[in-house]
Amino acid sequence: MSHRLVFMPRELSERDIQLLQVLAPEFSGEICNGSGMPYRSILPPVANHYATSAEDFRRRVDRLSADDLRYLIDLVMTGEESLHCISPDYYSVLDMRIAEVLGEDIAHTIRGFYAMTCE
Repeated sequence: MSHRLVFMPRELSERDIQLLQVLAPEFSGEICNGSGMPYRSILPPVANHYATSAEDFRRRVDRLSADDLRYLIDLVMTGEESLHCISPDYYSVLDMRIAEVLGEDIAHTIRGFYAMTCE
Protein backbone atom coordinates (compact mmCIF):
# COMPACT_ATOMS: atom_id res chain seq x y z
CA MET A 1 0.00 0.00 0.00
CA SER A 2 1.38 3.41 -0.97
CA HIS A 3 1.01 6.36 1.36
CA ARG A 4 0.79 9.82 -0.07
CA LEU A 5 1.63 12.96 1.86
CA VAL A 6 -1.17 15.49 1.75
CA PHE A 7 -0.27 19.17 1.95
CA MET A 8 -2.92 21.14 3.81
CA PRO A 9 -3.08 24.69 2.46
CA ARG A 10 -3.18 27.28 5.19
CA GLU A 11 -3.36 30.98 5.75
CA LEU A 12 0.03 32.30 6.72
CA SER A 13 0.38 33.34 10.35
CA GLU A 14 2.20 36.39 11.67
CA ARG A 15 5.22 34.17 12.35
CA ASP A 16 5.08 32.81 8.80
CA ILE A 17 5.09 36.34 7.41
CA GLN A 18 8.04 37.23 9.64
CA LEU A 19 9.94 34.19 8.36
CA LEU A 20 9.18 35.14 4.78
CA GLN A 21 10.61 38.58 5.50
CA VAL A 22 13.77 37.01 6.98
CA LEU A 23 14.17 34.70 4.00
CA ALA A 24 13.15 37.27 1.40
CA PRO A 25 13.59 40.85 2.64
CA GLU A 26 12.20 41.97 -0.71
CA PHE A 27 8.89 40.21 0.13
CA SER A 28 6.15 42.81 -0.04
CA GLY A 29 2.90 40.92 0.33
CA GLU A 30 1.18 37.59 0.58
CA ILE A 31 0.13 37.39 -3.08
CA CYS A 32 2.10 35.35 -5.60
CA ASN A 33 2.84 37.54 -8.60
CA GLY A 34 2.64 34.52 -10.93
CA SER A 35 -0.72 33.09 -9.84
CA GLY A 36 -2.33 36.08 -8.12
CA MET A 37 -3.18 33.75 -5.22
CA PRO A 38 -2.07 34.16 -1.59
CA TYR A 39 1.01 32.22 -0.54
CA ARG A 40 0.08 29.08 1.39
CA SER A 41 3.60 28.09 2.39
CA ILE A 42 7.01 29.63 2.99
CA LEU A 43 9.77 27.58 1.39
CA PRO A 44 8.42 27.14 -2.17
CA PRO A 45 7.87 30.88 -2.74
CA VAL A 46 11.37 31.64 -1.45
CA ALA A 47 12.88 28.94 -3.67
CA ASN A 48 10.83 29.72 -6.76
CA HIS A 49 10.17 33.47 -6.65
CA TYR A 50 12.94 35.11 -4.63
CA ALA A 51 16.11 33.00 -4.70
CA THR A 52 18.10 33.43 -7.90
CA SER A 53 20.28 30.34 -7.49
CA ALA A 54 20.95 27.48 -5.11
CA GLU A 55 23.74 29.57 -3.59
CA ASP A 56 21.33 32.48 -3.06
CA PHE A 57 18.83 30.05 -1.50
CA ARG A 58 21.62 28.81 0.82
CA ARG A 59 22.34 32.37 1.96
CA ARG A 60 18.66 32.89 2.64
CA VAL A 61 18.19 29.61 4.56
CA ASP A 62 21.32 30.34 6.59
CA ARG A 63 19.50 33.37 8.04
CA LEU A 64 17.08 31.11 9.90
CA SER A 65 17.68 30.55 13.59
CA ALA A 66 17.52 27.01 14.94
CA ASP A 67 14.07 27.82 16.40
CA ASP A 68 12.81 29.13 13.05
CA LEU A 69 14.15 26.09 11.21
CA ARG A 70 12.55 23.78 13.79
CA TYR A 71 9.25 25.63 13.34
CA LEU A 72 9.36 25.08 9.57
CA ILE A 73 10.29 21.43 9.95
CA ASP A 74 7.42 20.90 12.39
CA LEU A 75 5.08 22.41 9.78
CA VAL A 76 6.49 20.08 7.11
CA MET A 77 5.90 17.09 9.37
CA THR A 78 2.26 18.05 9.99
CA GLY A 79 1.64 18.70 6.30
CA GLU A 80 1.17 22.43 6.77
CA GLU A 81 4.37 23.46 4.96
CA SER A 82 5.04 22.19 1.47
CA LEU A 83 8.30 21.04 -0.06
CA HIS A 84 6.52 20.60 -3.38
CA CYS A 85 8.05 22.47 -6.30
CA ILE A 86 11.43 22.92 -4.61
CA SER A 87 14.05 21.76 -7.10
CA PRO A 88 16.49 19.06 -6.01
CA ASP A 89 19.40 21.56 -6.10
CA TYR A 90 17.58 23.88 -3.72
CA TYR A 91 16.35 21.02 -1.56
CA SER A 92 19.91 19.74 -1.09
CA VAL A 93 20.81 23.15 0.35
CA LEU A 94 17.89 22.93 2.79
CA ASP A 95 18.80 19.34 3.63
CA MET A 96 22.38 20.31 4.52
CA ARG A 97 21.12 23.15 6.74
CA ILE A 98 18.66 20.85 8.52
CA ALA A 99 21.39 18.26 9.16
CA GLU A 100 23.80 20.94 10.38
CA VAL A 101 21.37 22.67 12.74
CA LEU A 102 18.88 20.00 13.79
CA GLY A 103 20.81 16.78 13.20
CA GLU A 104 21.04 13.99 10.68
CA ASP A 105 18.06 12.06 12.08
CA ILE A 106 15.69 14.96 11.44
CA ALA A 107 17.26 15.60 8.02
CA HIS A 108 16.70 11.94 7.14
CA THR A 109 13.04 12.16 8.20
CA ILE A 110 12.48 15.28 6.12
CA ARG A 111 14.14 13.62 3.09
CA GLY A 112 11.31 11.10 3.29
CA PHE A 113 8.72 13.89 3.20
CA TYR A 114 10.50 15.47 0.22
CA ALA A 115 10.59 12.13 -1.61
CA MET A 116 6.85 11.59 -1.00
CA THR A 117 6.05 15.12 -2.15
CA CYS A 118 8.02 14.82 -5.35
CA GLU A 119 6.93 11.31 -6.47
